[in-house]
Amino acid sequence: MKKINREILSIAVPSIITNITSPLLALMDVVIVGHMGSAGYIAAIAVGGTIFNMLYWLFAFLRMGSSGLTAQANGANNKNSCDLVLARGLLVAFAASVIILLCRNIILTFANGILEVKSDIGMIVGEYFSILIWGAPAYLGTFVLTGWFLGLKNAKAPMWVSFIINLSNIAISLFLVFVLGLKVKGVACGTLSAQWIGFIVGISIAFLKYHPEFPSLNSLVNPTELKRFFSVNIDILFRTLCLIVVTVWFTRVGSTQGTVILAVNTLLMQFFILFSYFMDGFAFAGESLCGNSIGKQDIYELNSTIKALFRWSAIMVIIFTVLYAVAGEWIMTLLSDDKDVISSSKEFFAWVIAIPAVGFAAFTWDGIFIGATRTREMLISIAIATLVYFALYSTLFGTLGNHGLWVAFLAYLLSRGLILTFLRHRLVKAK
Repeated sequence: MKKINREILSIAVPSIITNITSPLLALMDVVIVGHMGSAGYIAAIAVGGTIFNMLYWLFAFLRMGSSGLTAQANGANNKNSCDLVLARGLLVAFAASVIILLCRNIILTFANGILEVKSDIGMIVGEYFSILIWGAPAYLGTFVLTGWFLGLKNAKAPMWVSFIINLSNIAISLFLVFVLGLKVKGVACGTLSAQWIGFIVGISIAFLKYHPEFPSLNSLVNPTELKRFFSVNIDILFRTLCLIVVTVWFTRVGSTQGTVILAVNTLLMQFFILFSYFMDGFAFAGESLCGNSIGKQDIYELNSTIKALFRWSAIMVIIFTVLYAVAGEWIMTLLSDDKDVISSSKEFFAWVIAIPAVGFAAFTWDGIFIGATRTREMLISIAIATLVYFALYSTLFGTLGNHGLWVAFLAYLLSRGLILTFLRHRLVKAK
């Protein structure tokens, strides 16, 4: 196997494992409360999980920005710059956490209003939220550490941190709920403890393995570097907002079509999420390796890496297209035993089979452009793709119904990939 393929897999495989295991943190909360004897607990945890997912998703730029900037500094063999990225990232993460904690009551009230939470469930949601919100510094700090490790070509550290978080959450939550009888408080405290344990383990790995030095205040607030840091992260923030708008609108339109179609869309979207877990693994490899190549100013290595990434992406397209075409209906029976939902899903399954082919380029180019810190191009691509999405939805939904919604979503994915392909010449263009 060629060196470049070994390097890609050394980052992609641990990242895929991390992507798959990370949702277990929220899943375990649901599983535990599911044995408390009341559906209200399950509903409350589901609502609380949605609030945190949306809140923390806004700060995904902390991981992506740290990854690209660190990769380029590492490629240039500039340890001081790597250390500065870590310090700045953690500073921003903790500052954002302070704002979140100060506004926690406002956030909870706003989220309950948007999600139309009923008063009986709202009390449990508030109890869960008011405890778990204190994990914000650890959660956002772990975002920064994950990006920093990836920039240093180390995908195993985030994988082990994810394992430790999940194992800690299971052990502590089970003890607090079923031994001490703390119910929802126990679930929240268990997850909170796991988040902080994960962050402490991550920061320990960083200092023991890489020995980062605390930068001087002048270095930390260097105007030129700060401008670049915030420019990269603000672009990613607005990109994330576009992602959220598309996702929320997709769910909202599904809900207007009745319970069965909402359930169908929710379950079919799991096929997209599964594919994204694998494609994100190769995107992370693109962030790290392409960023390092640009840092070294090795254009030949950069082009070779891009070609290798797309070869692996093509393999993923073939695997998932065949998997969904052959075993898709069987997978649906694993996700649900509702006959109406399974029967209705067959009408829309062709769109699921098309997801890998139309979506792979968007994932692959995203990783490459993050590594190049060409985030403005990423923002341009998703902004245009979002306009395409809403334009097609407005045009087609009235006549095609749910098919129109899926056409709009697939066109959105395809547009992102095509636009970034068109903008690929800007990867190494002077900033």
